[in-house]
Amino acid sequence: MSITDLPAVNGSLNGLSTVFLSAGFYFIRRKNVPAHRACMTAAFVTSTLFLTCYLTYHTYLAYYLHRGPTKFTNPEWFRPIYLAILLTHTVLAVVIVPMVLMTLSRAWRGRFELHKKIARWTWPLWMYVSVTGVLIYYLLYVKFPQQ
Repeated sequence: MSITDLPAVNGSLNGLSTVFLSAGFYFIRRKNVPAHRACMTAAFVTSTLFLTCYLTYHTYLAYYLHRGPTKFTNPEWFRPIYLAILLTHTVLAVVIVPMVLMTLSRAWRGRFELHKKIARWTWPLWMYVSVTGVLIYYLLYVKFPQQ
């Protein structure tokens, strides 16, 4: 494995996070708190690993290869769609970090009413970021690989 494999790792970690978030939602709807806690902790860990790998990859590109991020240029007709997905993903990825930390902190402290209030917002945004992370990987590296 090399640094060039990190985009695939990142896509996989986002996919795993999506699975854990979905399972966590399923379990809390069935009042299975221990399973919910385990799934949400796993989603947090996979998302943290994603962020670490993402920053490692882009730092390597910038400092060692003197390259910026991959640019989506082909097909030209799809570029605005890709950029719209990327923009919403990026903005919400920044927004979601403090929300996830606050949501998990409230749960870990046993402040479940406050946890539920913010989790109603955190979960769908976190899910969107995870799903679009997989989609961005697929579009950029599988469907329309850029040169």
